[in-house]
Parts: sequence; structure tokens; C-alpha cells
Amino acid sequence: MDIIKKRYIFLGFSFGLVILSWILVGVMGLRQGIDLRGGTQWQVAFEDQAVDEQRILEILKKDSLHFEISVKKSNDGSFIIRLPDISETIHNEYLNKLKTLGPLAEKNFSSIGPAIGSELRRRAVWAIVGAILAISLYIAWAFRKVSRPIRSWKYGFVTLITLIHDVSIPTGLLAVLGYFGGIEIDTNFIVALLVVMGFSVHDTIVVFDRIRENLLVHRGQNMPLAEIINISVRQTFARSLNTSLTLVIVLLTMLLFGPASLFYFILTILIGTIFGTYSSIFVASPLLYIWGKGVK
Repeated sequence: MDIIKKRYIFLGFSFGLVILSWILVGVMGLRQGIDLRGGTQWQVAFEDQAVDEQRILEILKKDSLHFEISVKKSNDGSFIIRLPDISETIHNEYLNKLKTLGPLAEKNFSSIGPAIGSELRRRAVWAIVGAILAISLYIAWAFRKVSRPIRSWKYGFVTLITLIHDVSIPTGLLAVLGYFGGIEIDTNFIVALLVVMGFSVHDTIVVFDRIRENLLVHRGQNMPLAEIINISVRQTFARSLNTSLTLVIVLLTMLLFGPASLFYFILTILIGTIFGTYSSIFVASPLLYIWGKGVK
């Protein structure tokens, strides 16, 4: 396996996916859930099983205040209704309208104001940015004793690039799902990205640590950097792949048999894990070589 020889193929593939993800997010945007933009989520269950989403929409939109309303049926037969932030008066008006469809039970009613949603959104963005920067600085500090032939801060900077790669691709996927399927991102999505970063950086550290060890072992032997990196990748490849496969199998099982409410949360972690493993081997190592190219 000659990773370095084919480095431009691997890097080009990743670069293309990241740029495509950014374009998708820029063009399609991200459909934000109520906890990020503010709004109301209302869950109701009807005794009459004949009630469907269309009938609920017709009742709520009749003589309404022209609110944007969405209705989705959940696995347990109840309906999840999403609206803008509404007052208790409007809530009661809508409840009386729904009662014309038959007896019902309110299972949940939660409302978040726009100001709170904006604050949560701002904190979520800073959480991701802060985590990426903190991890990169930690890697640079952890490799501080390895200044030759590759300076320690370069390990940190390469880690920064790979983490941006790892969070960009799942985000692009959610932009597509939101545009065509109405899938919303919420705080669970932010948590999923943080999980992906944690797993990805673990794989990257394993590869970097073996490169550091081999640089010390082969110091003074005039061995090309490309060969040292290739040897290091081969030595860690099986470990990285087996670790990732273990997690992927668990995630696939949860995706197929787990609760529907966690489907996109698990999907985000699954996609991030796959591309995080890829970046640790096929992105981080070639970038480290390019930065230290020509060093013996």
C-alpha cells in the first residue's frame, strides 16, 4: 500500500467532497429545528386511527393566522406538529380545532422563543469551532518534542484540516436531506458532530504517533519520509480499520433496529465515522508528507 504515491488521488477525492458539501450547505441551507431557530413542537395522539396528517393540516390551516405548520406521524401513531412560537391563547384555539377530529391526548407541548433558539445556535457553532481548535492545539502540544524533521505545530494544523473534512461531509448530507426530505438539524446533530471529531482524532493520533516513533527509529538512516509514512500507515491500518468496523456494525444495527427518533443522529455519526477513518489514513498522512516533503 503506497499511500504517498497516490496522495493526490486521495486528497483530490476528499477536497472535492468537502467543496461539494460547502456548496450544498450554501445553496440548500440547513433546515433548523425549533431548538435552534425557536418555535413550538406539539405531540398529540388521536383515538380515531383514521386521522392522518392531511386532515390535521386542513383543520389547523382553516381560518388560521397563516403560520407555517408541519405535521409528521411518529412510529407510535401519534402526530408531531411543528409551528412557530405561539401563545397559550393560540395553543388553545388549535387544540379546540383538533378536538373536532375526535378525542385526543396531548403527549407533549414545548415552545422555545426565537431569542433562546438564536443563543443555542450561536453556542452550538462555538462548541464545534472551539472543539476543533482545542483538539488541534492539543495535538501540537502533545508532539512538541518532535520538532525534526516535521515541526509539532504541523501535526496540529493537519489535524485541524482533517476535522474540518470530517464535519463538512455529514453536514452536506444533512443539507440535502433537509432540502428534499424536510429533515431538521437540532442539538442532537451538534452532539453527533462532536462524537465524530472525538473518534476521528483518536484514529489520527494513532497514525501520527506511529509516524513519530518510526522517525525516531530510522533517524540517521537516510530513509525517505514517504517510505517512513507508508510503513507507519501499514502498521496501523489493520487496527484503525478493525476499530472503525466494530463501531460501524453497532451503528448499522442501531440504524436498522433502533428508535426512529434517533435515526438521523445515528446516521450522522455513521457517515462521520466512515469518512473520519478515511481522513486519518488517506488525508492526514499525505498532508503531513507534503508539509515535510524532501526531508530525509
